[in-house]
Amino acid sequence: MSGSGPDDDAVPGPGPSGGPERPASAPRHTWLEDATGLFVGTFVVSFGLHLLGTVGAVTGGTAGLALLVGYATGLPFGVVFAGVNLPFLALAWWKKGWGFTLRTLIAVGLVSVLASVHPAGLGGLDPDPRYAILAGNLLIGIGVLIVFRHSASLGGFNVLALLAQERLGWRAGHVQLGFDVAVVLLALTVVPPGGVLLSALGVVVLNTVLAMNHRPGRYLG
Repeated sequence: MSGSGPDDDAVPGPGPSGGPERPASAPRHTWLEDATGLFVGTFVVSFGLHLLGTVGAVTGGTAGLALLVGYATGLPFGVVFAGVNLPFLALAWWKKGWGFTLRTLIAVGLVSVLASVHPAGLGGLDPDPRYAILAGNLLIGIGVLIVFRHSASLGGFNVLALLAQERLGWRAGHVQLGFDVAVVLLALTVVPPGGVLLSALGVVVLNTVLAMNHRPGRYLG
């Protein structure tokens, strides 16, 4: 899913909303492609989060914060995830424009809703924690990548990571990893050390997917 191809060598032009440069010949996604991409991406992310939730693990970003708050308070993940992201949606509107913010709002809403669909559809799961944590983070990384490539994010630290990549040239995956390390360390207050160690490895997997595949000019629709 690296998205590299002939368009990588095209003459760049300004990206949308002051974002990264867009190859001049790169075709834009249609509204149907964006809608489908957002649904697929958020479905994959929410399924990865469900796997983590079945073993009491965490991940990075606001999703990880929402999991931690859910473990500590018993509140539904979807409710916490939506609430945590509200301040970041305001930042997205200010820095990225209403189009990006609307797509991000839709993506956050879909993850919040789909998070309650998987338990109902799959019933009780009892996976091996190592499998659930690594597979869950891999799925989240793939899903976030799909969401990024349709000019949206999952709010929270995703917005800050994308802004750092577009304005400063820092890789989104590397920036996200820095935030995620802080969240995983915070997990020590809720999750046993063994689970935190596995979660940290899972976060590295997640951000490696982003760092390798989401680079300015490599793929833009």
